[in-house]
Amino acid sequence: MSDEVLLQVENLQTGYGDLQVVRDVSVTVRAGEITVLLGRNGAGKTTTLRAITGLNRVTAGEVRYLGETITSVPSHARVSRGMSYVQEGKRIFRELTIEQNLLLGGFSTGERKKKLQQHVAEIYDLFAILGEKRHLPASSMSGGQQQMLAIGQALMARPKLLILDEPSQGLAPVVVKEVLERIHALKATGIGILLVEQDVQDSVAIADEVSVVEMGRTVLTGPAEEITFGQIQAAYFGTAA
Repeated sequence: MSDEVLLQVENLQTGYGDLQVVRDVSVTVRAGEITVLLGRNGAGKTTTLRAITGLNRVTAGEVRYLGETITSVPSHARVSRGMSYVQEGKRIFRELTIEQNLLLGGFSTGERKKKLQQHVAEIYDLFAILGEKRHLPASSMSGGQQQMLAIGQALMARPKLLILDEPSQGLAPVVVKEVLERIHALKATGIGILLVEQDVQDSVAIADEVSVVEMGRTVLTGPAEEITFGQIQAAYFGTAA
């Protein structure tokens, strides 16, 4: 396990207006590791991510990033500090080419085009299919390829922490495995990854840390190698402590 903690969320509470969705969630992400956040639909996973990235107001608890409390820091400032968020639904610019999408992803870095092109080449090394189709509109790609583009676009911002919300949503099983393999490969770059997934088996297989949320509360957390599927199943159905 890495000693460098990138993200520490403790006793988080958040929601939408008067509706409290997340009541007590804690999660940790370390550099060069993957933390998988699991839970049933409606458990509060996406709402947790929105609070971590500054899109939802935190009503209680603390969000610490790179050793500093960022609970009240606006979302754009979190991006500038190295936090990238890939929301569910493949949010890309469908009418632009693949390469144009990637270049836009690096706009926030303020780097010159020559440097951005070097970063684009790194994305093509990770997702070869993007390089092969670089001049085609994003709308021409399959769902799995569009998801790879969304991840590549987020990586263009040179994040220290990458947050992914259900990247396998709507994808065929064989494509899910490919996307998760690429996510696993990112660990070698040293970035930390917080991954929300519905595909329990494949996501736990690439995880270093696992947290399960049920009804807005963390009910199970620990190193992936120490957590059994029986424990995860019990947590999903509300029988875990």
